[in-house]
Amino acid sequence: MISLDSPIETLGGIGEKVLEKLHRLKIKKVRDLLFHFPFRYDDFSNIKKIADLAAGEKATVAAKILNIGNKRTWKRKMNITEALLEDETAPIRATWFNQPYLTQTLKKDLWINVSGKVSADKIGLYFPNPVFEVLGPEPHDPTSPNSSILRSQTEGLRGAGLHTGGLAAVYPETQGLTSRWLRLKIKTLLDNIKIIPDFLPLFIIKENNLVSLDKAARQIHFPKTMAEAEEAKKRLSFQDIFLLQLHAQREKQKIKSRAATAISIDLDLIKKFTASLPFKLTDSQKISSWQILKDMEKPSPMNRLLVGDVGSGKTVVAAMTALNAADKNYQTAFLAPTEILAHQHFKTLNQLFKNWPIKIALLTSATKKLLKWNFNRNQIVVGTHALIQKGVEFSNLALVVVDEQHRFGVQQRAELVRKSTRMSTRINADDISVNQRLDQRKSALVPHLLSMSATPIPRTLALTLYSDLDLSVLKELPKGRKKIITKVVSPANRDQAHQFIENQIRLGRQSFVICPLIEESEAAIMSEVKNATAEYEKLSRHVFPHRRIGLLHGRLKAAEKEAVMQDFKNKKIDVLVSTSVVEVGIDIPNASVMMIEGADRFGLAQLHQFRGRVGRAEHQSYCFLFTESGTKAVADRLKILAESEDGFKLAEKDLQIRGPGQFLGKEQSGLPDLAMASLKDTKLIEEVQQAVKLFLGKSKIEDHPLLIERLKEFKQEIHWE
Repeated sequence: MISLDSPIETLGGIGEKVLEKLHRLKIKKVRDLLFHFPFRYDDFSNIKKIADLAAGEKATVAAKILNIGNKRTWKRKMNITEALLEDETAPIRATWFNQPYLTQTLKKDLWINVSGKVSADKIGLYFPNPVFEVLGPEPHDPTSPNSSILRSQTEGLRGAGLHTGGLAAVYPETQGLTSRWLRLKIKTLLDNIKIIPDFLPLFIIKENNLVSLDKAARQIHFPKTMAEAEEAKKRLSFQDIFLLQLHAQREKQKIKSRAATAISIDLDLIKKFTASLPFKLTDSQKISSWQILKDMEKPSPMNRLLVGDVGSGKTVVAAMTALNAADKNYQTAFLAPTEILAHQHFKTLNQLFKNWPIKIALLTSATKKLLKWNFNRNQIVVGTHALIQKGVEFSNLALVVVDEQHRFGVQQRAELVRKSTRMSTRINADDISVNQRLDQRKSALVPHLLSMSATPIPRTLALTLYSDLDLSVLKELPKGRKKIITKVVSPANRDQAHQFIENQIRLGRQSFVICPLIEESEAAIMSEVKNATAEYEKLSRHVFPHRRIGLLHGRLKAAEKEAVMQDFKNKKIDVLVSTSVVEVGIDIPNASVMMIEGADRFGLAQLHQFRGRVGRAEHQSYCFLFTESGTKAVADRLKILAESEDGFKLAEKDLQIRGPGQFLGKEQSGLPDLAMASLKDTKLIEEVQQAVKLFLGKSKIEDHPLLIERLKEFKQEIHWE
């Protein structure tokens, strides 16, 4: 008996070679095949008589094979299979390229369905490379209500009507495994499964007017109409988003059930600190700071995400929060993804607290080898991954700040929380008993967690992917910042751009040059794309031979990258040629020009992040966008960037244009394709959010074993630990 958990090879007709191909599509179990969904449909529902066909239309005809044969064109070295077909109204030709084996299947006098786009040449109408299905030796009228189009008498081609005469699903494929093969195998599978058990509670299905999982699975693969396909897509998208949000909300409830140190707000202290700043806080900074400080007054752990565009002042907000904790003798761990960023935060915090008795420590892989920090004496500890390594201990940690939180894995963030939980139970008194120590550890306090991100998050993504976090948003930039002048530059004006950079260097400024690739690609589609290595050589030898040019890319070792960035920061490099590794977190106030090659290869959100690397001081800054593409779509997209500096609006536009897969990075997110596509649908996301609230308020998950099992599987599938 076949079950959804059966290995895929238990289905008939799957040998070792086919199994290897299925594994390339990540199909290992029967469930994986069933949920390998089509990404589009070929519409062959226009069923016509041959005499009624017109060139340019997509259509399906039922016709008899009058003759069929192969011929070879020696000029192009191509095999052409040509068949002459006929129904009761007229004849027509069908041709297939490099498929000589078709003459073994398509025999004279057989009736077949042929679907495809009709073309015309000097001889007349014909079907080039059509989809076909064998109907048998008898004629069938597909336009008749009593048509036997769904029958097939030809072994190996069972399932006539799967490929022609209606909507034919088109799947993600791999070499040697076609959509035709997948349709046949999925049809066989569905015929052998009586019903697919539904894990969504019945009241959720009814409340949201959804079809059952069994019906959705059948309709997604073999819809009679596009309305049926959309109905199935909605159900399947709904369930994936439901699982995501259910997991997030349960995690949120779990965190809120833990105990944390309640840290009261010292308003006089906060007012004194803000008055000491050389600038005024924006309204967003004031609101976000208040939200965070109020969260930390509660006896349950804060779990908040602070999102702010490049240069919006997230570090000042985090510093204010850390100051309030330090005033009550609690520690803050400030975790950064790179040594450069850790050093940057360390320097910024020291500057902000230069007139305050705040002790700040720095721990990176480099400093750890040189010094043993006594964290008991420091109120703020800034560091990289070194903070979560073995041997690093805190005495009274109450707040964890994680910068660029998406760059740390779930396990890494959890380890810092676990470490701080363990360390918050350290007892200095020598006379306490072992049992008392154990009791203290069992009731360990969880630190408050403040995550920060400079990547503006579209609303649908925030509602879904970050629904376990409370959200604070910094919408404004500090007053006095000069607008970065952004221009889309024609390749013909490249020399002028280089001269502009030269003039900026003479004024004492520095420049970035961003390229989308590290090395030349052999793929023809990428042949015109600039790459960092070649650009570095060109600028060094021919354009700026008298200037100091640096090269930075992801294949350099961590120490090498840090050294290059440090040289650039210390003004030992005039022009830094780099790939996207400079996208986030690098602060070079003296850099005034951002030149981006192959700008059409990046999304708007990423281009905006690059642009944010300049304009961080009083100097007027510039961003030049170069592209070899002459298409209107590219020009219109880059024009959006040139006219707007609102990162949130750009992120929303990016989501609409490029989709969530490009925005998030499909491999990083691990989300199913339908769930990814649905992240653009705010209405659906909000419906699911309400459904999850209804479920949690009305039911206990323990009463739904199928839902528990599916949630467990889903978390494994998307690598959400």
